[in-house]
Amino acid sequence: MLPDEPRSSADRSPEGGLPGCYRHPRTPTGISCTRCERPVCPQCMVAAAVGFQCPDCVGTGHAGTRRATTRFGGALTVDGGLVTRVLVGINTVVWLLAAYVLTPRLGQVWSLFSAGRDVLGGPAGVADGPDQWYRLLTATFLHLEWWHIGLNMLVLLWLGPPLEEALGRLRFLALYLVAGLGGSTFAFLVAGQLMNSVGASGAIFGLIGATIVMQLRNRGPLAPAVAFLVFNLIVTFSRPGIDWRAHLGGLALGALTAAGLMYAPRERRGLVQALAVAGALAVEAAMLLIGMSLYGS
Repeated sequence: MLPDEPRSSADRSPEGGLPGCYRHPRTPTGISCTRCERPVCPQCMVAAAVGFQCPDCVGTGHAGTRRATTRFGGALTVDGGLVTRVLVGINTVVWLLAAYVLTPRLGQVWSLFSAGRDVLGGPAGVADGPDQWYRLLTATFLHLEWWHIGLNMLVLLWLGPPLEEALGRLRFLALYLVAGLGGSTFAFLVAGQLMNSVGASGAIFGLIGATIVMQLRNRGPLAPAVAFLVFNLIVTFSRPGIDWRAHLGGLALGALTAAGLMYAPRERRGLVQALAVAGALAVEAAMLLIGMSLYGS
């Protein structure tokens, strides 16, 4: 525009001498962005270390900032135990429903029940086919006795928060579910001809294995975690009625998944961690299909 041409109403500030804000042209301002030098009004200006910046420059600066993560790539959160408490809450609600409200129906429908084709009335339960495979997951949230859920939830509250804080919420949840499914599928593979079990013990043993892996990765003290594992294995094999298959399956899949999550190289962390979880799920799918070939119709 030539010097003698009149300024348009959009560029002219109401007070004449001050420029208008670049976002609100009719609002005069004497403040400019310290980065791009565009005029910004009090409504738009964002305080910076020196002076003020416009919203566009602030957004550009944030876009170039790396997101802070946990040691193993998870998003940092103020509350590192939220998923753990949610899992405890879900298990508790299911126990109350199964033990006092929907008795005995929920226990019958959600348990890890399987009867193979050589059993009278079989195949039934998991061995009956895909419509019953949900039991592999629902059984990991089902408890019928107060002492059973009490022990499992105490261990979950002890081991869960440190793992969740180190892995992040999503990775921790994936670890818990993969370990629980690992216990269920291994139990079905070994005893799917006739079995019926419940409980989150497979997932809990997976967290024990993950804790040992984390201590190895961080070069922390191993003795407490290993002693706790040995104690639980002694209890598992010394008392009748405990499904050792679910415990060992959860321990193995939990430890292997944790190793993939915690030893993934930084430059390819997301890919390696996704492959670790996918690989664990593939192993569980293979165990399920082999079990179906042994016990299904």
